[in-house]
Amino acid sequence: MHNELTRKDIEDMEAEIEHRKVVVRKELLEHVKEARSLGDLSENFEYYAAKKEKNKNESRIRYLERMIRTATILDDDSKDDEVGINKTITVYVEEDDVEEQYKIVTTVREDSLNGLVSNESPLGKALLGHKVGDRVEIFVSKDYSYFATIKKIDNSTIGESDELRKF
Repeated sequence: MHNELTRKDIEDMEAEIEHRKVVVRKELLEHVKEARSLGDLSENFEYYAAKKEKNKNESRIRYLERMIRTATILDDDSKDDEVGINKTITVYVEEDDVEEQYKIVTTVREDSLNGLVSNESPLGKALLGHKVGDRVEIFVSKDYSYFATIKKIDNSTIGESDELRKF
């Protein structure tokens, strides 16, 4: 199965790969050298821990490279005033009488606890393509749905820092 990624997702992954190859790899190799110099490797916990961290970094690099290689590029052709991928949406949920903020992202970046909602989720699917003021019915299951009104659409980020986000 191919992962659906946006061009921004791929740029972020490439930046993380570069950081891991240039900075993290160098640091971890230094830790391995230091631990090796401590003596008998058969009883050297620091050496095994350093090797484990080095291997985790290399595994992460391979994982990200494989994701990029097998990805399907998802183009967001939404207009500025429409809900689309990587846009932050403020919605009013009628049933709960509350306003909530979400950022619509691809399934790879989904993190609902931090406001990152997948474009494949019921909420994401329902909101995509709509505009401010639209009242949208979100179908959760065949027996349950609720209404939300779109209050605001912007390109700001919520629920993630400026640092590289793990995929």
